[in-house]
Amino acid sequence: MRVMVFVKATEDSETGLPPAEDMTPMFEAMHKFNEDLANAGILLAGDGLQPSSKGKRVAFDGPNRTVIDGPFAEARELVAGYWLWQVRDMDEAVEWVKRCPNPMMGPSDIEIRPLYEIEDFGDAATPELREKEAALRAKLEG
Repeated sequence: MRVMVFVKATEDSETGLPPAEDMTPMFEAMHKFNEDLANAGILLAGDGLQPSSKGKRVAFDGPNRTVIDGPFAEARELVAGYWLWQVRDMDEAVEWVKRCPNPMMGPSDIEIRPLYEIEDFGDAATPELREKEAALRAKLEG
């Protein structure tokens, strides 16, 4: 089972990076946690995201596209970082998140969401589509 693990943004994370001396212990703890994930064969990808003030959104309405510059409201609804994990089940993902050092200077939240797999689409995923999906994944994995 693949899951996306979201580190939710905070008001502090949306202001940018704090002074380096404040971040060193957190970076060291997070590096150790990421090493543990990698050594367990769980970590597929992960990174921190810059504040939404440096981002853009593209709003879709039929054929129209509207570009919206950040920052975006409601920091608690934004994502500050992510991991992509391969786990046995949601319980394993929760256990790993509980081991995670606090990713923020103050209170924070981490959200775990399963990714759709081709099998989740039942009969809508025809044999031809499943074959194409398998070929695309093989290409992406090198």
